[in-house]
Amino acid sequence: MAERSGVIDLNADVGESFGAHVVGADAELIRLVSSVNVAAGLHGGDPDGIARTIALAEAHGVAVGAHPGYPDLHGFGRREMDLSPSELRNLVLYQIGAVAAFAADHHLQHVKPHGAMYNRAVRDEAHARTIVEALRHYDARLIQVVLAGSAWESVARSAGVRVAREAYADRALLPDGKLLPRSEPGAVIHEPEEVVKRALRIALEGRARAVDGSDVPVAADTISIHGDTPGAPELARAVRRELEKAGVTIRAMGEFIP
Repeated sequence: MAERSGVIDLNADVGESFGAHVVGADAELIRLVSSVNVAAGLHGGDPDGIARTIALAEAHGVAVGAHPGYPDLHGFGRREMDLSPSELRNLVLYQIGAVAAFAADHHLQHVKPHGAMYNRAVRDEAHARTIVEALRHYDARLIQVVLAGSAWESVARSAGVRVAREAYADRALLPDGKLLPRSEPGAVIHEPEEVVKRALRIALEGRARAVDGSDVPVAADTISIHGDTPGAPELARAVRRELEKAGVTIRAMGEFIP
């Protein structure tokens, strides 16, 4: 069983549309989750979108976090960038400030890096440490969302910050617990039955099936569904329905992360 069975957060990446380029179905998706990660304008999103997305989340009682990424609109923040520690720190802080400016009382629940920035933090402890320390100095109350079981989690724990361990219902896992790169076939899981099955195992058993068929321990506080995945609202609706049928309570991570 998971360490804290019975309660879990559902999060989704939202606000990633840019101008006339529409990504996802935020109006439908937001009401189905308990926390949202709002794009800050560099990998996706724009000022009007940030304001609109946060207003919608707050209207539905959904907790708001910032979703900073690399400055790569063309590649949707999913391409690697080699940044100095100061460049990375400043990029992250810049984007947090942009999202926080539109949130109630300028306070955010959490921060979750996007795409290539997230995946770099999973495998590169120096990169992870720069992000963790930047967020800690910005606001020690912020929850830092990290991949469950990663070295990034260890870095965050060592810094004494609030940590939410994340797992993915719609992404395939490698045997070491890392995400299968999107360049590989089957990296993104679209079948509702499989997405629901993975979410249930994560929440109830604390494990997930890797691409080689082995079971990976996954002690998660929050389960993510990508907002840009086709049919994301349907996936989120099915996951939430089946989790609640199994007796799992869906709550924003800020309500139970110490």
